[in-house]
Amino acid sequence: MSSFCICFLNLMILVIIISCNLGIHSGPPNKFLHSFHGENNQSARMESQQTRSSLRKLLVHGSCTSRDISISQSRDSSTSGIPRYIVQIANTCVCGCAPSNIHLHCGWFASARMVNRMTFKRLSYDDCLVNEGKPLKTSEIISFTYSNSFMYPLTFKSAKFC
Repeated sequence: MSSFCICFLNLMILVIIISCNLGIHSGPPNKFLHSFHGENNQSARMESQQTRSSLRKLLVHGSCTSRDISISQSRDSSTSGIPRYIVQIANTCVCGCAPSNIHLHCGWFASARMVNRMTFKRLSYDDCLVNEGKPLKTSEIISFTYSNSFMYPLTFKSAKFC
Protein backbone atom coordinates (compact mmCIF):
# COMPACT_ATOMS: atom_id res chain seq x y z
CA MET A 1 0.00 0.00 0.00
CA SER A 2 2.83 2.45 0.83
CA SER A 3 4.48 1.89 -2.57
CA PHE A 4 1.18 2.87 -4.21
CA CYS A 5 1.16 6.13 -2.23
CA ILE A 6 4.77 6.89 -3.20
CA CYS A 7 4.01 6.23 -6.88
CA PHE A 8 0.92 8.41 -6.69
CA LEU A 9 2.87 11.28 -5.06
CA ASN A 10 5.62 11.01 -7.67
CA LEU A 11 3.02 11.14 -10.43
CA MET A 12 1.38 14.23 -8.89
CA ILE A 13 4.77 15.98 -8.61
CA LEU A 14 5.49 15.17 -12.26
CA VAL A 15 2.09 16.60 -13.31
CA ILE A 16 2.75 19.80 -11.36
CA ILE A 17 6.21 20.22 -12.90
CA ILE A 18 4.89 19.67 -16.41
CA SER A 19 1.99 22.08 -15.81
CA CYS A 20 4.34 24.77 -14.54
CA ASN A 21 6.70 24.35 -17.49
CA LEU A 22 3.83 24.57 -19.97
CA GLY A 23 2.59 27.74 -18.28
CA ILE A 24 6.01 29.39 -18.47
CA HIS A 25 6.49 28.57 -22.15
CA SER A 26 3.00 29.48 -23.32
CA GLY A 27 3.96 33.04 -24.33
CA PRO A 28 5.09 34.22 -27.76
CA PRO A 29 6.91 31.45 -29.63
CA ASN A 30 10.60 31.00 -28.81
CA LYS A 31 11.04 34.41 -27.15
CA PHE A 32 11.50 33.01 -23.65
CA LEU A 33 13.41 29.95 -24.83
CA HIS A 34 16.20 31.99 -26.50
CA SER A 35 17.92 32.67 -23.20
CA PHE A 36 18.27 28.94 -22.51
CA HIS A 37 20.00 28.12 -25.79
CA GLY A 38 23.20 30.11 -25.20
CA GLU A 39 22.24 32.95 -27.49
CA ASN A 40 24.32 36.06 -26.79
CA ASN A 41 22.10 38.38 -28.76
CA GLN A 42 21.30 41.49 -26.63
CA SER A 43 17.78 41.93 -28.04
CA ALA A 44 16.92 38.29 -27.31
CA ARG A 45 18.05 38.73 -23.69
CA MET A 46 15.97 41.90 -23.34
CA GLU A 47 12.90 40.15 -24.80
CA SER A 48 13.49 37.32 -22.35
CA GLN A 49 13.68 39.75 -19.41
CA GLN A 50 10.51 41.53 -20.55
CA THR A 51 8.69 38.22 -20.91
CA ARG A 52 9.79 37.09 -17.43
CA SER A 53 8.78 40.46 -16.00
CA SER A 54 5.32 40.25 -17.52
CA LEU A 55 4.98 36.66 -16.29
CA ARG A 56 5.79 37.83 -12.76
CA LYS A 57 3.19 40.59 -13.03
CA LEU A 58 0.66 38.07 -14.29
CA LEU A 59 1.34 35.74 -11.37
CA VAL A 60 1.31 38.49 -8.74
CA HIS A 61 -1.49 40.72 -9.98
CA GLY A 62 -3.73 38.27 -11.83
CA SER A 63 -5.21 38.92 -15.19
CA CYS A 64 -8.91 39.71 -15.07
CA THR A 65 -10.31 40.86 -18.42
CA SER A 66 -13.63 41.67 -20.02
CA ARG A 67 -14.07 37.92 -20.69
CA ASP A 68 -14.40 37.44 -16.92
CA ILE A 69 -17.59 39.48 -16.76
CA SER A 70 -20.50 37.23 -17.62
CA ILE A 71 -23.82 38.76 -18.65
CA SER A 72 -26.88 36.59 -19.02
CA GLN A 73 -30.57 37.22 -19.21
CA SER A 74 -33.70 35.19 -19.67
CA ARG A 75 -37.42 35.69 -19.84
CA ASP A 76 -39.36 35.04 -16.64
CA SER A 77 -42.13 32.72 -17.80
CA SER A 78 -44.05 32.91 -14.53
CA THR A 79 -45.49 36.36 -15.25
CA SER A 80 -48.39 37.52 -17.37
CA GLY A 81 -48.83 40.90 -19.03
CA ILE A 82 -45.67 42.81 -19.90
CA PRO A 83 -42.80 40.32 -20.26
CA ARG A 84 -40.29 40.30 -17.41
CA TYR A 85 -36.59 39.57 -17.93
CA ILE A 86 -34.06 38.41 -15.35
CA VAL A 87 -30.50 39.72 -15.76
CA GLN A 88 -27.40 38.37 -14.02
CA ILE A 89 -23.97 40.00 -14.24
CA ALA A 90 -21.19 37.95 -12.66
CA ASN A 91 -17.46 38.28 -12.07
CA THR A 92 -15.97 34.89 -13.02
CA CYS A 93 -12.34 35.95 -12.49
CA VAL A 94 -10.72 33.80 -9.81
CA CYS A 95 -7.60 35.86 -9.17
CA GLY A 96 -6.64 39.48 -9.36
CA CYS A 97 -8.49 42.58 -8.37
CA ALA A 98 -12.22 43.04 -8.71
CA PRO A 99 -13.32 44.96 -11.83
CA SER A 100 -15.04 48.26 -11.12
CA ASN A 101 -16.80 50.99 -13.08
CA ILE A 102 -18.48 48.34 -15.25
CA HIS A 103 -20.43 49.77 -18.18
CA LEU A 104 -22.69 47.85 -20.58
CA HIS A 105 -24.01 48.59 -24.04
CA CYS A 106 -27.75 48.87 -23.41
CA GLY A 107 -29.33 51.01 -26.16
CA TRP A 108 -32.31 53.03 -24.86
CA PHE A 109 -32.81 50.68 -21.91
CA ALA A 110 -36.11 51.26 -20.14
CA SER A 111 -38.35 49.24 -17.90
CA ALA A 112 -42.05 49.38 -17.04
CA ARG A 113 -41.00 48.07 -13.63
CA MET A 114 -38.55 50.07 -11.46
CA VAL A 115 -34.96 48.83 -11.47
CA ASN A 116 -32.84 49.68 -8.43
CA ARG A 117 -30.51 52.45 -9.66
CA MET A 118 -27.79 51.22 -7.29
CA THR A 119 -27.77 47.93 -9.22
CA PHE A 120 -28.24 49.08 -12.83
CA LYS A 121 -28.61 52.59 -14.20
CA ARG A 122 -28.79 53.97 -17.75
CA LEU A 123 -26.51 57.01 -17.90
CA SER A 124 -27.07 57.88 -21.55
CA TYR A 125 -27.88 56.16 -24.82
CA ASP A 126 -26.06 52.80 -24.97
CA ASP A 127 -24.27 53.35 -21.63
CA CYS A 128 -25.48 51.64 -18.45
CA LEU A 129 -23.57 51.49 -15.16
CA VAL A 130 -23.50 48.33 -13.01
CA ASN A 131 -23.38 48.33 -9.18
CA GLU A 132 -22.93 52.13 -8.97
CA GLY A 133 -19.41 51.63 -10.37
CA LYS A 134 -18.32 49.73 -7.23
CA PRO A 135 -16.08 46.67 -7.61
CA LEU A 136 -17.73 43.37 -8.49
CA LYS A 137 -15.95 40.89 -6.22
CA THR A 138 -14.85 37.41 -7.30
CA SER A 139 -17.89 35.15 -7.87
CA GLU A 140 -20.26 38.02 -7.02
CA ILE A 141 -23.47 38.20 -9.05
CA ILE A 142 -25.53 41.33 -9.57
CA SER A 143 -29.10 40.42 -10.42
CA PHE A 144 -32.15 42.46 -11.37
CA THR A 145 -35.38 42.17 -13.33
CA TYR A 146 -36.94 44.53 -15.82
CA SER A 147 -40.19 44.60 -17.75
CA ASN A 148 -40.51 45.54 -21.39
CA SER A 149 -42.20 44.26 -24.53
CA PHE A 150 -38.79 43.03 -25.78
CA MET A 151 -35.43 41.96 -24.38
CA TYR A 152 -32.68 44.57 -24.56
CA PRO A 153 -29.35 43.22 -25.79
CA LEU A 154 -26.95 43.90 -22.92
CA THR A 155 -23.25 43.48 -23.71
CA PHE A 156 -19.98 44.46 -22.06
CA LYS A 157 -18.73 47.96 -22.90
CA SER A 158 -15.91 48.82 -20.47
CA ALA A 159 -14.58 48.38 -16.95
CA LYS A 160 -11.57 49.27 -14.83
CA PHE A 161 -9.33 46.27 -14.19
CA CYS A 162 -6.93 47.75 -11.57
